[in-house]
Amino acid sequence: MSLSFSDLLNSLKTTTEQQSSVTVTDNWMQGRTTYGGMSAAICYQAVVNDFPDLPPLRSAQINFIGPVGGEVSVTTKVMRQGRSVAYIGAEMMGEKGLATHAVFCFGENRESRLNQDFTDKPEVANVEQSSNFFGSGFGPSFANNYDCLLAQGGHPISGSDAHEHFIWVRHKDNNANDMAALIGISDMPPPAVLPMFKEFAPISSMTWMMNFLREDISTEDGWWLMRSAAEHARNGYSSQDMQVWNKAGNLVISARQNVAIFY
Repeated sequence: MSLSFSDLLNSLKTTTEQQSSVTVTDNWMQGRTTYGGMSAAICYQAVVNDFPDLPPLRSAQINFIGPVGGEVSVTTKVMRQGRSVAYIGAEMMGEKGLATHAVFCFGENRESRLNQDFTDKPEVANVEQSSNFFGSGFGPSFANNYDCLLAQGGHPISGSDAHEHFIWVRHKDNNANDMAALIGISDMPPPAVLPMFKEFAPISSMTWMMNFLREDISTEDGWWLMRSAAEHARNGYSSQDMQVWNKAGNLVISARQNVAIFY
């Protein structure tokens, strides 16, 4: 059985107070584990289901601790809630134990004399000028849920010299247009070093930190421009810097990720 992004999240059911369960279908697997963006989105959805009156999401810290698939449960907990900021934790468990640990930070708006972006949208190919990201190769199962176009950089496992790529990505699910959907899609780009591979080798996200810079998370025709840039690759690990812009060129997410590489 396959479920769309929105159908899978809508099937998340409360079992006891601050605990939910859902079955991750095979089309959301990445190798032997659930796609990281889906794991993070499930954790986020469980949090907002349990605590519906939270202020806007400001940041998230995700730790991918172990592989998971099939039926999973999520437990949520208020870590601290002040007058303007709340920290809510979520733990996703599978049959082998803890799989994903997430901490979400929500914060009320405050008056400020500063209201400015300091990062410009890069000059890269637009959607119409971009090519299929996966080329003639095959992507992981979860990637079939997205349209992915390479705007700049190398195709996966092409022996490229590029350690930075820009990808246009959108959900094929037209109902996936909320914050959970944005979290889910933002992990779509593979590690920035993957185009440098000359043959397939496993990769695994370990940690992921995101800052959410705008409350308006709409974008034209569902397209998001995503950048991943490796800062190093050494001793089997790689650190990368990541950004997400909407189609109008507004920076929406700034992120960092640490990944394990077996190449």
